Amino acid sequence: MIEVLIPLEGVRAIDFYGVHNARLGIIKKSFPYLNIAARGNELRVRGSEKDIQEFQDKIGKVLHHLEKYGQISDSNLQSLLFGMENNDLPDVQAIPEDVIVHGPNGHLVKARTPNQKKMLAMADHDDIIFAIGPAGTGKTYTAVALAVRALKDKLVKRIILTRPAVEAGENLGFLPGDLKEKIDPYLRPLYDALDDMIPIEKLNLFMANRVIEIAPLAFMRGRTLDHAFIILDEAQNATEAQLKMFLTRIGPSARCIITGDLTQIDLPRNQRSGLFNALRLLKDIDGIGTVFLDEKDVVRHRLVKQIIKAYDKDRLEHEAREED
Repeated sequence: MIEVLIPLEGVRAIDFYGVHNARLGIIKKSFPYLNIAARGNELRVRGSEKDIQEFQDKIGKVLHHLEKYGQISDSNLQSLLFGMENNDLPDVQAIPEDVIVHGPNGHLVKARTPNQKKMLAMADHDDIIFAIGPAGTGKTYTAVALAVRALKDKLVKRIILTRPAVEAGENLGFLPGDLKEKIDPYLRPLYDALDDMIPIEKLNLFMANRVIEIAPLAFMRGRTLDHAFIILDEAQNATEAQLKMFLTRIGPSARCIITGDLTQIDLPRNQRSGLFNALRLLKDIDGIGTVFLDEKDVVRHRLVKQIIKAYDKDRLEHEAREED
């Protein structure tokens, strides 16, 4: 007779135990030959070594299901405990192909447009993806969802989100606070996306343990970024030197998505965006994919599509006048 403690890592205790410990009751009835007691975020289990090993294997599958899908039904729980295959699980079976990740409270994060679905398909075979398009096309949101999915599927050990700290017409340098408080306004869109995909308690834990790291692009210098899903957002505001530095930081087991909007460059006039050059130099390299999103991918207010069209038309007319 031995005793082990099994931590409920990556899930909320309430999701595992169920309301009024209903799911814990199902687990206990499924293993009558074990003494099982809940101790906060861990289980204390007593029994024979063989029985405990079987219990750990099955509970591991339950925890993986919860971590990946954010919820589990009683029927799914029983299926996992009694060794049924995944295709016998109704929740898994009903998941549409365009769902990228399951967020809190059953929220489904989907690839909603053709080019977002193209990003989803590319993620299966390209280690580096350039996602280029105007604001509102969901390129950053989709990239973050793909990163969260890779973390939940244990394909990577951490997520690194970065972007250049370039001011878009405003001066934030006068704001009070430490460095983190000064740069957080630049990184807010990344936080907002994560809030939709990871329960706040787990997100705070991931941030504290640096499983998820958000930092300005300048902080990437000198690092080797491996076993990670890395997103460089707003890459149009990276110089040629910065973008080369970033791309050469990527380790052998890393994945990367680079997002940018070539029509919204906030660099000083004497600095050229490195994104143009990167797209030109890397377009024919196997394992690097590029997807261009446009107004048809806009998932914001219906007027945003018309706004993007108007600005694009004006830009093209301005470029034509300069060539004449």
